[in-house]
Amino acid sequence: MVEPLALETLLVHGRSAGHPVARSEDGVRDFGALRARVAGWRTAFAAHGGQRYALFIEDTFEFAAALLGAWHAGVCVYLPADARPATLDALKAHVDGFAGRAPQGQGPLAPAGNEDGSTAAFQPLSPRLAALVVYTSGSSGEPTAIPKRLSQLSSEVATLGRLFDADVGDAPVLATVSHQHIYGLLFRVLWPLTSGRPFDAHVLPYPEDILAALRTGPGLLVASPAHLKRLPATLDWAAVRGNLRGLFSSGGPLTPEALQACRDLLGRAPVEVYGSSETGGVAWRQRDTDDSASWRTMPGVAVRAEDDALRVQSPHLDLPPGEWFTTEDRARPVPGGFELLGRRDRLLKLEEKRVSLSAMERALVAGGLLREARVLPLTEGHRVILAVVGVPDAEGWRLQEPGGRRSLSQALREKLAPHFESSALPRRFRYLEAMPVNSQGKSTEAALAALFDPKRPPFRVLERSDERVLLAVEVPANSPYFDGHFPGSPILPGVVQVEWSLLLGREHFALPPDFLRIETLKFQQVIAPGTLLSLELTWAKESGRLGFKLTSAAGSHASGRIVLGGGAG
Repeated sequence: MVEPLALETLLVHGRSAGHPVARSEDGVRDFGALRARVAGWRTAFAAHGGQRYALFIEDTFEFAAALLGAWHAGVCVYLPADARPATLDALKAHVDGFAGRAPQGQGPLAPAGNEDGSTAAFQPLSPRLAALVVYTSGSSGEPTAIPKRLSQLSSEVATLGRLFDADVGDAPVLATVSHQHIYGLLFRVLWPLTSGRPFDAHVLPYPEDILAALRTGPGLLVASPAHLKRLPATLDWAAVRGNLRGLFSSGGPLTPEALQACRDLLGRAPVEVYGSSETGGVAWRQRDTDDSASWRTMPGVAVRAEDDALRVQSPHLDLPPGEWFTTEDRARPVPGGFELLGRRDRLLKLEEKRVSLSAMERALVAGGLLREARVLPLTEGHRVILAVVGVPDAEGWRLQEPGGRRSLSQALREKLAPHFESSALPRRFRYLEAMPVNSQGKSTEAALAALFDPKRPPFRVLERSDERVLLAVEVPANSPYFDGHFPGSPILPGVVQVEWSLLLGREHFALPPDFLRIETLKFQQVIAPGTLLSLELTWAKESGRLGFKLTSAAGSHASGRIVLGGGAG
């Protein structure tokens, strides 16, 4: 291992020009290339002016250079979680410009060329620099902007080094998570830069990619629970587990199934990191043999349980002296750390009664039939009702087979009835193979609410396997998609047929978030109101292609392949 460097003086002291920084398909990019690229970005930010820039670049090496270039130009970087048009448009009112991806019609900043990075003078960064604005995942509402000073990031990176450098050595960093989120930023960019450990410039979206990367040599894997719980046992993990030098997970609770899969397939339990966008890292644990191991607080972090809430003091927070940050988690202190007791109750007033959505979620999972559950309020007309998005276990899926989804929904309502008022019982249900997650591995309330969109067609599952599902899909005569298309002779628009295929594909497979293109699209005959369709969906994970075929008693209607991509930086 090389000597670790402080984030503030990373480019002042530096490393040898040939020291490896990042690996990509083009080869290894070294510290000399980083210095030159940072200098080019610094010049570009300074010349353009302004103090706040949004940054979204998928290549992690280029992202790191732009980030450091912005900081050395005194610029605060805003990190959007994705580059969707709505996300970038929402940032226009808060920033002076965009680097990497930009809203339509607005040119992004590009680094200046022909600057000799080897002779460019870099001054130490101020710990008080307003360095970053990150966003919460939006898992329980709209994302919230969280400002970070450089000292908070530098302190946390140094903590990671003290805790884990000796265990993982100089193995290159591989990642399934985006550097646009605070966890990915710290673990796959800032910590490797300061510790001298190279990182892969591109994300690994699929288990097959992880396997291929580990076949080439040692690696440290930075992952999320969403990825670790989908490791196929059919892949040859035994051939590469000796190259896995470290495994990290953060962003949410690791299910018992995912923990056991890591032990069985990868030969180790991950180091789980507990924290949030607001707090940074708070604690960690590694459950190699003990499923109930407690969380151990990180150096310099203090916690206490008060008023049924975990409270935190930490150098990773920017709080006035003596103040504590109150989390949304319940906890019980133990020597050296704490045990988590679940989320604090999310309370909703429904029919003049206070209902705990968190308690209802716990009751749904504890009662069997569901492995995961999320409860959310929906507005229907002038009233609010509760809806459930659930991931059934094997028994839950079996219960649907004779009576359809209604049988499972009724069974869940009966399990909840002894604990909640009848007026508060959920009225709407959706069942998925896996919760929809964004590039941060989080299920947002907006994504869950979209499952109840009235434009979504009614359907039932006829056949299901890991790579194929056959659905019976109703085309309601009152669907809003028939409005104006066409008066007197309504037909279902082709774009809606593709949209339904993708929407239902996301409910039955763990698909990447980004639509890239569509291939071999064919429309054979029109679909009239009231048609009962068969929709066959096939998912080819290796190529990222979702195939669809719509048929009915009248014959074939449409077919094609939707190509999807990672969406992570």
